[in-house]
Parts: sequence; C-alpha cells; structure tokens
Amino acid sequence: MRRDKEGMQRRGMRPIRVIILRWLVTCTVATISLVALLVVNVWPSASLSGSVTYNKLHERHEIGFVSQRSELRWMQEVVPPPLSKWHGTAWRTSEEFEKLWKPPSNRDFVPCVQPSLTYLSPGETKGYLVVSANGGLNQMRAGIADMVAVARIINATLVIPKLDKSSFWRDSSEFSDVFNEEYFIRSLANDVKIVKKLPKHLTKAMKSVKYFKSWSGLEYYQDEISQLWKDYKVIRAAKSDSRLANNNLPADIQRLRCRAFFDALRFAPNIEALGKSLVERMRSYGPFVALHLRYEKDMLAFSGCTHGLTFEEANELTAIRENVSYWKVKNIDPLQQRAKGFCPLTPKEVGIFLSALGYPSTTPIYIAAGEIYGGDSHMADLRSRFPMLITKEKLTSAKELQPFRSYAAQMAALDYIVSVESDVFVPSYSGNMARAVEGHRRFLGHRKTITPDRKALVHLIDKLDRRSLTEGNKLSNMILEIHKKRQGSPRKRKGPISGTKGMDRFRSEEAFYENPLPDCLCQQESMVKSS
Repeated sequence: MRRDKEGMQRRGMRPIRVIILRWLVTCTVATISLVALLVVNVWPSASLSGSVTYNKLHERHEIGFVSQRSELRWMQEVVPPPLSKWHGTAWRTSEEFEKLWKPPSNRDFVPCVQPSLTYLSPGETKGYLVVSANGGLNQMRAGIADMVAVARIINATLVIPKLDKSSFWRDSSEFSDVFNEEYFIRSLANDVKIVKKLPKHLTKAMKSVKYFKSWSGLEYYQDEISQLWKDYKVIRAAKSDSRLANNNLPADIQRLRCRAFFDALRFAPNIEALGKSLVERMRSYGPFVALHLRYEKDMLAFSGCTHGLTFEEANELTAIRENVSYWKVKNIDPLQQRAKGFCPLTPKEVGIFLSALGYPSTTPIYIAAGEIYGGDSHMADLRSRFPMLITKEKLTSAKELQPFRSYAAQMAALDYIVSVESDVFVPSYSGNMARAVEGHRRFLGHRKTITPDRKALVHLIDKLDRRSLTEGNKLSNMILEIHKKRQGSPRKRKGPISGTKGMDRFRSEEAFYENPLPDCLCQQESMVKSS
C-alpha cells in the first residue's frame, strides 16, 4: 500500500515538473531572442561594414581625448540610434518623398571641360612657379587650381604647392598627405609641366616673391608677371587665394581651372577609401542630409557672431579674434552681423529651418564639421528635433580615424566627400567649403543643395522668439516659398552687385568654383549642334 501511494505521488508530480521545465525553456529562448534583437538593432556593425564594430564601449575614451571634452561630448555616443527605427520611415505619398529628396532638373547640363582644337601641349617653359597655398582645405584647393591656370598663362613649370601650416588649424600636412600627387601631375600633363621639387641648382637662386593682385585678369599675368622671367628663373606666389578673376578669361583657361579643381585635385587614396566607406555607411540609413554646420570656434571668432552664446563664450571669441594678427577686423557688432545675414545659423536655427522644410525627425543627418563650439549646450535644440545626428567619429572606429584625427585638412576632406555624395546638402554658412561643395554638386549634375537665406531666416526666427509668429503651416509655407529657387538648379554664375566698384566689385561676384556655369557646363543639345 505504501509503495502504491508513493508511486501515485511521483506520477502526480511529473506534470508539474514538465510544466516547470517547459517554462524554463520558454524563458531561455525568449532571453536569447531578446539579446539577439538588441545586438542586431543597437549595434549596426554587421549591417554596415562586416567585421568593423563602430565606436565600441572601450573606444569611448579614445574618441574623447581632446582637451575640450564638453565641446565633444555630443559626438561621443557609443553607437548611432537603432537602424530599424529609421529604416521604417513611412512616406505617406511618393510626392512627399520627392519633395524632400528629388534633385532639381539639370536641364541636360553636363560637364564640357575638354580644351579647344587650338589648345597646345606645354612646350619649353621659362621658369618655375613656386606656390604657397593659404587658408583651410577648400581655400587652398581653389587657390591651387588657379595657380595651375596661372602657370599655363605665364608659361611656367609648376612646383607642387606648399600647404598652409601657419593658419588657425596649425596643420602640418604636406600636399601628398591630402591629395593624390601622382594623379595631379599625370592628369594635367597636357596643360602644364609639374615637378615635385625645385631643381637643386635653383634652390638657392634669387626668387621673385610676389603677392599677385587679387582677382587679376589675363593681361596682368601676361604683361606684368611674365616680365619677371627676364631677371628670375623662379617666381614665388606668396599667397594663392583669389588671385585670378572669376570672369572674362579665355574659355580654355576657365576649362583648365575646372579640370584642375573638379578632377586633378583628387584626395589621397587613404582619404578617398575612408570617405567612400563613410558614404556607404550613411546610405545604409536611407536618404540622408549632409549638414555643413559651421558653428566652430574659429568661424564664430572670425565673424564676431555671438547670438545664443553665454557672456563668457562671447568674451572668449573676442579675445581669439583680437589675438589673431591676420584677422584684420577686430571690432564687430554681432547684432548687425546677424541682421544682415552674415552669421552662420546656430544649431537651433538649423533645426527650425529643416523642420519647416518638411524633413521628419527620423531624417539621418551627417554633421560635416569640426568641434561644435559649446558642445551639448548648443546641440541640444537640434538634437531634440533630429535625434539621428551622425558624425565621422560615430561612423568609424577609433583605429580607422586615428591616422587623420590630428590633421584638420584631412578631416575636412572626409566631410567634403560625404557632403558631395549626400542626397541633400545644406550649409549653415556660405564659406569656402560650402561654396566648393555646391559647385562640385552642380558640376556632377546639379544635386539638391538647399542654400539658406540667412537674412530672411533670422528675421522669421526672431519673430518666433518674440511670439509674434508660431511654428506650423504658416511658417513652413513662408520658408518653402523663400527657398523655392535655392535648391541648386542650373543658372548662370552671378556677376558683381550693381553699384559696387574696385575690389568690392570683384568681391561681390559669385565665386568661379561655386558655380561653373556657363564656362564648364553645356547643354547636351547645344554640344551636339556645335560638334
């Protein structure tokens, strides 16, 4: 009887054990599934670039090694937000999608940069042109392309230019660190002779050091500069920025400038490779905006723009401006600067602008910029509207970015590549990079580039601050109307502002590389007729 009783108890417990066992198995499976889901959605390394795990937790300290930690904190997230959240962006209609992402019609404009039938290969040159390029990356690029044309005009052999090492950024990069030197020489072989170094027998020869006149035409170089060959074998251009006129130059010279700027000045292979990877990684998020957010310390100090800054920050920028000897303007009225549209948009203003254009909060935005002044304190408003803010620091491992990190020009080159290839490019300020990227995107088929009307925008945003206007359809319609013709569609380069004279006349012209039409872009129908 006792054994029967115990057997019955054991048989009664079996269902309970089975139930408990099933429950444990179910919990284990659920836990494994949850972990796998988190790994796939939160750590995007597998879907972005195979074996690379972006910004792993142990790399967080490496990314933030710069002394101004507060300025970089917003860049130091371990990973971008989950991919799945943005891959699922639903567009109510195809019209809505096209309105935001479709480029303007290029009206069949294509590059036409081949030289004319009368264009000759370079013969025996008269001497050597040594160039000291000045400024940041894109100021130097424009200057170098101009000096290629100047070398052609004065029949000189061009020595590979020296890059600026004394500017605000203190970048020690050599030409070959930033550009593909071999390709530069080879691609321009039918235009000018280029050598890497000045011949030894001329290194100690007398040189004519010249500050070429700004925005000079053909006659200046042919009549005045070419005369120097009588007494010198080497002419040194002490600066290269804006030394050649934007307009009224022979067609072959203008096309040479385009060949130099848009093709010959390719970036070094390692920069091109990482830049291409950055573009591919951004594309994995879907269509994206590249935002050139010119809200860095040097830009704010130079322009004297202090809107939205603290009293201490404004004083710091003033001190920087006063201590940089080659920044000539010291006393600047920040209110007047902003009212005239001379200030870069703040991150908050950019957020209002993009929202009014209709971009949803799920829009991936690549931040093409250096260190944002003030870091989190100034990025918070933009991030609250657009959480998907991504930088090159977020898209790469510390190891990938390390070779470039200490060189401003090389870091800027990475941003340049992503900006040119983005679906939409928005500059917060019309500086050298913004102009270069806009011109390059025009050259490549008039890709969508939205150029903010800063003067009109700050007027509207001030109304928002005074609460005489609120965000919504009314503001959105006003901003859309203002920017209807500021999307990068084909148009001829703007000439000088009416009434301006002297240097101000040239300064008011649209820069050659900002819009290479009509010199380097032709409509296909016209090309067929002319051929």
